[in-house]
Amino acid sequence: MTTTTEDITEGSTEDIRAGASIADARARIDALDDRIIGLIQERMAVSAVIQETRIASGGRRVSLSREMEVLGHFRDALGKPGTALAMTLLELCRGRI
Repeated sequence: MTTTTEDITEGSTEDIRAGASIADARARIDALDDRIIGLIQERMAVSAVIQETRIASGGRRVSLSREMEVLGHFRDALGKPGTALAMTLLELCRGRI
């Protein structure tokens, strides 16, 4: 099989397009990651307010029934990996129990 200059140029153009497409998609993922991190930080702050309010009113820092709701919500939306994600999120927001 003989490779022509046209074949090389066409292949290179496709490689360039693929590389640009991947770079664009990675930039979008990076932007999404930044938004996700910001939302997690916001959730952590809101969780801290809830914990402080609960403790100040004589309650416990953690509501296990609420945590079960959160775990169920993530599991229903994302499947089994969602449960692991929710566990990590809960730990970030309330610390280890």
